[in-house]
Amino acid sequence: MQTVETFRDLQGEVTEWRRYLHENPELDFQEHNTAKFVAEKLASFGINHIETGIAETGIVALIQGEGGDGPTIGLRADMDALPIVEASNKPWSSRNPGVMHACGHDGHTAMLLGAAKYLAATRKFKGSVALIFQPAEEPEFPTGGYKMVQEGIMDRFGISQVYGMHTAPGIEIGKFAICDGPIMGSQDDFDLVVKGKGGHACAPHRTVDPVVIAAQIILGLQTLVSRQTDPTAALVISVTKLKAAQAYNVIPDQVEIGGTVRTLAPALRDFAEKEILACAQGIARGFGADVEFRYLRSVPPTVNNTEETNLSVQAALSLVGAESVDDKMRPRIGAEDFSYMLEARPGAFIFLGNGQTASVHHPAFDFDDEALPYGIGYWVNLVETVLPA
Repeated sequence: MQTVETFRDLQGEVTEWRRYLHENPELDFQEHNTAKFVAEKLASFGINHIETGIAETGIVALIQGEGGDGPTIGLRADMDALPIVEASNKPWSSRNPGVMHACGHDGHTAMLLGAAKYLAATRKFKGSVALIFQPAEEPEFPTGGYKMVQEGIMDRFGISQVYGMHTAPGIEIGKFAICDGPIMGSQDDFDLVVKGKGGHACAPHRTVDPVVIAAQIILGLQTLVSRQTDPTAALVISVTKLKAAQAYNVIPDQVEIGGTVRTLAPALRDFAEKEILACAQGIARGFGADVEFRYLRSVPPTVNNTEETNLSVQAALSLVGAESVDDKMRPRIGAEDFSYMLEARPGAFIFLGNGQTASVHHPAFDFDDEALPYGIGYWVNLVETVLPA
């Protein structure tokens, strides 16, 4: 097992890669330049088995260890950026207007490339490592993780376990956080159309006002969490969209409502889908209106497996010591499409500290390059922990 000092020699080169990727962000399923950059780097490390074009722009590359036969484990990094105008004011800010790496995927890709370079040179493990460079983590369903699994990467490359990592603003550089079981929430989205009867705003008594009904529905949905679920369970129902008339003196025929549902428990996804409709219908019909409803199941909860979580903790401990590894972090309710890979194979997802930076998905966010050797070291120690020679 290596300490982080082993990987500081790589930091300068990997920083250049990371900043190049940050300057040249690409949106979901459009990561053509990024994929080309990754594939060229992998080939330059002497990696011969590189498959491109998976889930449109994804890559899987295999490194064989020199420790004899053994299983294949997958290490995953996501590559896509977000449709955000950057405000970090860094010299390496995005050159692609309206697109930026606001979630650290440039750092994720660079760290896995750094680990690939080290592992390809040393190969001190048995079996094989599948390097998974995934497109399109950010969009609504279907995401890149879903598509890669559907295209059969687990069977094609014989992957028996799979591991992921994500940068975490608010956690100190050099520290890791993980937990057994659910670590991130699901993401489902819904649309409601409240159908009433419009008219002139000066005569609301002649209408079935969908605006007032929509307001009642929005308030009613909050009781699904506060009054119908266990207060110790994690469920979030947030209304984020509301569209009515465009004139001051018009009561519209209909109002559109949209929102998102997040939870750590699959059963609560079922509850939300059923009860959002029941709540909205009950309120609307009580006022003489009705609703149309669409519920889109997107990303399932990210659930770590016990054995693989323990292996991840061992790898982090060997790199930074017990004082820098929180193995009982509180789960986060945000969603992560690595969950599809964890549904297909056992594995674990871990957070890597990014310091006191802006939050992810914020225009001022930037990955802190001081975190790079820690991420590279974690990947290497994980491989040598799971696949000891």
